[in-house]
Amino acid sequence: MNGHPATEAVRRHDPGVRGFASDNYAGAHPEVLAALALANGGHQVAYGEDEYTAHLQDVFRRHFGPRAEVYPVFNGTGANVTALQALTERWGAVICAASAHINVDECGAPERIGGLKLLAIPTPDGKLTPELIDREAWGFDDEHRAQPQVVSITQSTELGTCYTPEEVRAICERAHERGMAVHLDGARIANAAATLGVPLAEFTTEAGVDVLSFGGTKNGLLLGECVVVLDPQRVRAMKHLRKLSMQLASKMRFISVQFEALLAGDLWLRSARHANAMATRLADAVRGIDGVTLLYPVQANGVFATLPRDVTDRLQKRFRFYVWDEATGAVRWMCSFDTTEEDVDAFAAAIAEEMAAR
Repeated sequence: MNGHPATEAVRRHDPGVRGFASDNYAGAHPEVLAALALANGGHQVAYGEDEYTAHLQDVFRRHFGPRAEVYPVFNGTGANVTALQALTERWGAVICAASAHINVDECGAPERIGGLKLLAIPTPDGKLTPELIDREAWGFDDEHRAQPQVVSITQSTELGTCYTPEEVRAICERAHERGMAVHLDGARIANAAATLGVPLAEFTTEAGVDVLSFGGTKNGLLLGECVVVLDPQRVRAMKHLRKLSMQLASKMRFISVQFEALLAGDLWLRSARHANAMATRLADAVRGIDGVTLLYPVQANGVFATLPRDVTDRLQKRFRFYVWDEATGAVRWMCSFDTTEEDVDAFAAAIAEEMAAR
């Protein structure tokens, strides 16, 4: 060895090792990688003036209607913060579920970076209702209170549950009646559509949602999310806010072409259906194990359960997954587009073994 670094990248992980911690653990779908290679080579205008980003507008409009405007960004937090800023004034507040990603898992970015006040409401299943929204939808002329200007919902929710189109429509009607806009965090929007069996527009555009964050990374993309403006009259200065929020990609064609691969055909739906089916298979496999309690209906690609802490500790040495609530012993198991039946069966067998060993 001459001490020089290696000149070629080497594989540093075992691709056969799978976990159930997050759908972000999965790699990129082969069809997405092929699309990236297709977009590579030669020069394209930077900062979104490329052919792929221009075509992406038509791709999204086929799903969300002719007024939809799409703005690719780097990640989900960036999408949420940028979208919420576009819907609020400096004194604005956002009503959300207490379990919402913007409230729990974004390191205070909506408040610190976006300058927003979050009005978080506890919910039994991760879902807001018009009645729950009314708990914080008040004080609109009170200069001492941050003004509720947006209702943000998540589809599917952080607890793996899904809003029906009728539930989204009721929320939008209540929000609009009170002069508020509606943002939908769609990090797992494909999984929700797969469960509901309806087009994306049915529980977004047609239900009254004004702006949504469209997730790609959790459904097989290498990186990238999109802010999708469904009602352009509700937003302001999106392109400036995207840059201000450090979400403007110079080589945007490589984000845009991934979404074209996802949405131009049925890849988005195929991948989501598979991930959902694997979560259902896992829930069915563990439902009869004594000592395992499922917490919520399995309506997307996540399974929530409670386990004895000693079982969790031993099981985590065999498979990666996260503890959702230390106090209750709740855990979360996520399935991905590349989760196999063999993966699920091996994990369920390990759970049964560890429970039997108590």
